[in-house]
Amino acid sequence: MSRAHLGPLLTFPERPGHSQRRKGTPMTIKSLDWIKSSYSGNGGACVEWAPSYASTHGVVPVRDSKQSDGPVLMVSTIAFAGLVTMARSDAR
Repeated sequence: MSRAHLGPLLTFPERPGHSQRRKGTPMTIKSLDWIKSSYSGNGGACVEWAPSYASTHGVVPVRDSKQSDGPVLMVSTIAFAGLVTMARSDAR
């Protein structure tokens, strides 16, 4: 599968240097239910994702399991599906 079929990994709603007021309630990442990837071994290279957020918002939060307070990458569902497909093919 070529990279072009995976969709955008990240989207940026505004240009750098331009601010925009956002309405709504800030999300607390810690409040999400995180699941460790079944393809993660015990070598410390583990990722987690939050399926409940993905199913209600259409984007998938992904983070490093060693840094639960660290950055969260928000990817499109198409990009996440491509990542899972590649992980499955590499695991064989």
